[in-house]
Amino acid sequence: MALEFNDSNFEELVLKSDKPVVIDLWAVWCGPCRLIAPHIEEMSKEYDGRALIGKLDVDNNPKTTARFGVRNIPTVLFLKNGEIVDKQVGAVPKSALVAKLEKLL
Repeated sequence: MALEFNDSNFEELVLKSDKPVVIDLWAVWCGPCRLIAPHIEEMSKEYDGRALIGKLDVDNNPKTTARFGVRNIPTVLFLKNGEIVDKQVGAVPKSALVAKLEKLL
């Protein structure tokens, strides 16, 4: 199951991770977010132990959302060593997300 990132656990789980991190920034009311949600769940199982993959609700976590200047959702951030190295805005096929993650492994 995908991790639940939030303003309070973000630094510990994401910024201090020694593995690549994929964060799906989403909201309950966002239709395109629902399209990629199954991809994120599948990837969290497929890459268990090799990457941290989770979700962050933008409505409930304004601090982290503002920190990264997220203006459109879904936005998927790809981090390595606490730094954003890639991102994807909008709903895309799972293969596009996997390709970005594979580059970090």
